[in-house]
Amino acid sequence: MATGTATIDFGAAPGANEASIAVTGQGSIAAGSVVEAFVMASDTTTDHTANDHKYLPSFADFTCGDVIAGTGFTIHGRAYEKLNGTFQLRWAWV
Repeated sequence: MATGTATIDFGAAPGANEASIAVTGQGSIAAGSVVEAFVMASDTTTDHTANDHKYLPSFADFTCGDVIAGTGFTIHGRAYEKLNGTFQLRWAWV
């Protein structure tokens, strides 16, 4: 099992409905690994407060895919309305 953080960027205003971030450096990940991304309410970025992160799951969903054995995976974000700026995500895989 491994855990970590990644920063996803929806871009400058007016922003976008979709964004993704590649997570690399996962030398032990297998092609069949199960990967999850989630938001912690206490996280912050230079663009968004902990309160923004707390409510982010109400406005966007995050899925993981594109697992490459020995390398990493991609976190995909899709917002119901345009979002802008960066948000911190947590991830884990087994």
